[in-house]
Amino acid sequence: MATKAALGTEVQTCYHCGDKCVEEVVVAHDKSFCCSGCKNVYELLEENNLCTYYNLEENPGITGKLKGSESRFAYLDDAGVEAQLISFKSEAICKITFYIPQMHCSSCIWLLENLFKLNPGISESTVNFLRKEVSLTYFPQKTTLREVVTLLARIGYEPEITLADTDGKKTSKPNRTIIYKLGIAGFCFGNVMLLAFPDYLAITEGLQRTFGSFFGYLSFLLSIPVFFYSARGFFTSAWEGIKQRMVNIDLPIATGLLALFFTSIYQVVTGSGPGYFDSFTGLVFFMLIGKYFQQKTYDTLSFDRDYTSYFPVSVTVLKEGGEEAAVAVRNLKVGDRIRVRNQELIPADAILLRGQAMIDYSFVSGESEPVEKVMGEVIYAGGRQVGESVELEVVKEVSQGYLTQLWNDSVFSKEEAQSVNTYANVAGKWFIIVTMLVAAGSLVYWVPRDTEMAMKAFTSVLIIACPCALSLATPFVHGHTLRVFGRNKFYLKNTSVVETLAKIDTIVFDKTGTLTEPSAAEISYTGKTLSEAQLQSIKSVLSHSTHPLSQRIFQSLQGEVVPVSHFKEIAGKGLVGEINDAVIRIGSASYLGVKADTGSDTLKTTVYVSVDGVLLGYYTFYNVYRKGLKHILHELEGKKLAVLSGDNDHEQARLQDLLGTEAELSFNQSPLQKLEYIQQLKDRQHKVLMVGDGLNDAGALKQSDAGIALSNSVTNFSPSCDAILDAAAFDKLSKFLGFSRKTMKIILATFAVSLVYNVIGLTLAVQGLFSPLVSAILMPISSLSVIIFATLSVKFAAKRAGL
Repeated sequence: MATKAALGTEVQTCYHCGDKCVEEVVVAHDKSFCCSGCKNVYELLEENNLCTYYNLEENPGITGKLKGSESRFAYLDDAGVEAQLISFKSEAICKITFYIPQMHCSSCIWLLENLFKLNPGISESTVNFLRKEVSLTYFPQKTTLREVVTLLARIGYEPEITLADTDGKKTSKPNRTIIYKLGIAGFCFGNVMLLAFPDYLAITEGLQRTFGSFFGYLSFLLSIPVFFYSARGFFTSAWEGIKQRMVNIDLPIATGLLALFFTSIYQVVTGSGPGYFDSFTGLVFFMLIGKYFQQKTYDTLSFDRDYTSYFPVSVTVLKEGGEEAAVAVRNLKVGDRIRVRNQELIPADAILLRGQAMIDYSFVSGESEPVEKVMGEVIYAGGRQVGESVELEVVKEVSQGYLTQLWNDSVFSKEEAQSVNTYANVAGKWFIIVTMLVAAGSLVYWVPRDTEMAMKAFTSVLIIACPCALSLATPFVHGHTLRVFGRNKFYLKNTSVVETLAKIDTIVFDKTGTLTEPSAAEISYTGKTLSEAQLQSIKSVLSHSTHPLSQRIFQSLQGEVVPVSHFKEIAGKGLVGEINDAVIRIGSASYLGVKADTGSDTLKTTVYVSVDGVLLGYYTFYNVYRKGLKHILHELEGKKLAVLSGDNDHEQARLQDLLGTEAELSFNQSPLQKLEYIQQLKDRQHKVLMVGDGLNDAGALKQSDAGIALSNSVTNFSPSCDAILDAAAFDKLSKFLGFSRKTMKIILATFAVSLVYNVIGLTLAVQGLFSPLVSAILMPISSLSVIIFATLSVKFAAKRAGL
């Protein structure tokens, strides 16, 4: 039972949010709350056994004082508004992402990821703390969008929903907190330095005697906002690390700041000295400059990553003059008409105009059963068409962030072994521990001899010992590596793929569309003469497939396409469809049930055609291997090579000659057999790279340590791969692998640069030759040197590698 207690002389603190109970004190469950909202949130958490929330942080909650009535969320019941906000909706689930600016600590993450316990209609929630976003999946049969938002508001995490969200163009607000902190620190530092001016010049000794004490107290007052606001991030970060039993980079900095601040207070109060407020405010100011510079550089890398990592996914756009193939999805606009073939990704939310749509939403919802859509129905981005090609009209612009989210979905993540980044974290922890010991040793050494020198040496060691390379080297080197790869049409899922590529010792290739160049292959037809109607039927069935051989035959045939019913594509085998009650089959000899032509030519692949079970003939592809393939394979010498092909073994002798006698060749492989072969290699402790076209190799791409999807038109986006390589850059594959190994050496070299810097800096600091202010200036300079070294090294290495 809650009661409102009268205000007494002692101001109590709210158990939930930590605010002062000024207006009222609501007492319930032997705890005090500042308002009924905080009490209600506590009771809600208690009812659902979620009070662990309060064990993670002290007063972690957001104030429960609502801005207004919950009826203000009534607009979310509107179907039009809901359609603009959600990223995916089916009869079973809905997906939506909210921006939560109130998110501030580990307790927030814990609570937001346990929303399903507060509302059984919520399936799961995933937090992106850096972007302050939460991605929710909920069941529309059990709850509504309004109820979800209302729940978030009740527990203090009301999402920020603006007009930009409802018109389909979301924008994120820049975080200017560090600028405000920097401004306050700079203002206070400038004024404290003026007040400390008499301490530095002998001619102002009289001024110091007269106003020294007054200037000291004034400097103290100016330092207070710097201590409690500008420097707060260093203290909270260090404290968070201590609570998690971790030693982080901000611990020595926070210790040095505390020592300077309280020593300065002691000297001013006792009159024993002017204090170090100039050093303290200057230290915070220059370190914030360093942090600001790092943040801007990270933002630049992030921007470049977003820009260059546009998945090179293209789509066929329908125009009055005909089809325009290979249009980049980022150039799609609302109102554009597009054609999506079998196994192609739906790149943007669109309305079905023509065709039978069977959409596989497994990439989005995890549900692999295709969903049938009718004309006029919205099809969400991320689905994959299964069956005949369909015509769609784009209703929302492509969200590259949404495609990125799909690509990085945990469903497609792989187990990551210990990496250099992990070693950097371990090295960083021990580096900081050694720094603390050296600082303590210098303090013990100097205190009996010179107290002022002891304080100078102690704080200088803590500030100048910079493990910046350990925290900056890996992300900066890899960030620039992604930029180099992106510029060369090689797109990686994330930075960890760079380290994986550096460890590869086995490379497995698919054959058709990977080692061969379908667009350059010569085609000849052998068999019965085909009528115009038969040619039209064959072309119409082929138009629905994205397989390289299907597209090559399609492009060689003249005429218009006609509607196809009951289209189906069997991976690695062939196609089937009905036109005017005639069943057309196109594919391998085994798929059509005929005996293959076993000619002596080992450089050909055959595709058979039948109508109503009667074999008409076959198309022969005189395969053309990719330009410079022999040279590429020669550069990969020293690595184990293998080929997995769904075709017959006609080209075994030629491939053996190209890859060498030690290469393993397997033919007539189904997608499952390819996957099993990859697993066998991994069981033998090989680090396996799979290079395929992303069509029949999805399982193998995911099973491998690193999977590269290679394609000419790049219309097939495969979330299970780790990288997408434009076919035009295939000849650089060995360079990419070599450059990945080179970047690991650059990281180690950056560690060495930092080590030399710190040995010299610490040697001078323990002798008291550096003041804390000089150390504060050198710290961001050292960070800058690491960033410059990493950037120039990667650029130099890329130039030497021909990238």
